[in-house]
Amino acid sequence: MFRLLILLVLISSNVIYSQNIKKKDSLKILNVLETQRIAWNNFDIDEFMQGYLKSDKLVFSGSSGPIYGWDFVKDRYLNTYSSNELMGYLDFEINDLFLITKKVAILLGKFNIKRDNENLSGYFTLVFKKIKGNWYIVSDHTS
Repeated sequence: MFRLLILLVLISSNVIYSQNIKKKDSLKILNVLETQRIAWNNFDIDEFMQGYLKSDKLVFSGSSGPIYGWDFVKDRYLNTYSSNELMGYLDFEINDLFLITKKVAILLGKFNIKRDNENLSGYFTLVFKKIKGNWYIVSDHTS
């Protein structure tokens, strides 16, 4: 009986610890998105790109197909949103966020861009990877 009690205490301690890690990581991931939103609304693509893993393995998938590499993704943003008017005002709606492993998470959401003459919206799936305590987007599928 005593062994069972010790086992239950150990298991519940691990569950509480695990939940705290998940909540802390979730907040860090959401902070990456909020930092990107602020950067976008300040018309700062350089800062916006800091949420992405600076790697040739980064992939952005949109209506034109996949683009690989941090530099190419940045160039895509700079070309597609070449002015403040084209960038507009960005806001996100988060639909779901879940950890796949301790170092990989998926975030599902919707983006809304308000411009003077039109509004754009669509959905996105982001895959985040935790590297040296920081979370970075490694895959972005936006439609």
